[in-house]
Amino acid sequence: MPKMQANQMRPGHVIEHEGERWTILKSQINTPGKGAAVIQVEMRNLRTGAKKDERWRTVDTVERLMTEEKEYDYLFSTGDILTLMDKETFEQIEVPADLCGEAKQFLQEGMVLTVDLVEGEPVAVHLPPTVVLEVAQADPVVKGQTAASSYKPAVLSNGVRIMVPPFIETGDKVVVRTEDATYVERAKG
Repeated sequence: MPKMQANQMRPGHVIEHEGERWTILKSQINTPGKGAAVIQVEMRNLRTGAKKDERWRTVDTVERLMTEEKEYDYLFSTGDILTLMDKETFEQIEVPADLCGEAKQFLQEGMVLTVDLVEGEPVAVHLPPTVVLEVAQADPVVKGQTAASSYKPAVLSNGVRIMVPPFIETGDKVVVRTEDATYVERAKG
């Protein structure tokens, strides 16, 4: 199994730790005033689904499992379970919605998802980098606001709240980054 430095761990990576397989949900490097930097990682056990926070020194090494990527069509959700269809064999699989992380709020029927597999087992689900959504509600611009701080709150058609520039109005379609729910641009066309 290939080893990698702990500071290279990213969300979606799969590692072997204490004899178990874990998928990385979040990682953050902390540099204290004194001493070596550490990486704080939130991870989920692939077998049990249990979440755990772990901390490594950035110079430590971890065992990274190799993943295979495969594209699936998103069909529908039932509670916290997503039903996906293999684009080649039309076989359907069910995966926990948690494998999408925070991006699951942007799932749309028919969306093409990339699923990371370790020995055929789904370990992470990636949405496209951006989605186009309609603005369901945008606050009016407050006169006298300076241009630098002029982003205003808006609610998208899927209920997600984001910040948008002042020229965006209710009914506009916008491009939103799925990774962090941020406004990219007004949708063209």
